[in-house]
Amino acid sequence: MAERRERLIAQAAAQRMALAQGVEPWRIPLARVDQGLAALHYIKSHPAWIVGSAVLLAALRISRVWKQLRSARATWQRMHKQRDR
Repeated sequence: MAERRERLIAQAAAQRMALAQGVEPWRIPLARVDQGLAALHYIKSHPAWIVGSAVLLAALRISRVWKQLRSARATWQRMHKQRDR
């Protein structure tokens, strides 16, 4: 009985090692999935962050568009001045 118990304990230890080695390649990808799910849960709990982020991005893009339009207008004016000379 004691021998069988020792054999079973050794077998369980070997199975634990094999399982740990088999799961190791999945440790990092599963941790990333867990982080993603935690982020999703946080976002669902705080929807104002989504709205605020969307407004901020829209404002930044509008600001960039205005800057580009001003730059394009200044370039166009310079080109016409050069052409008129």
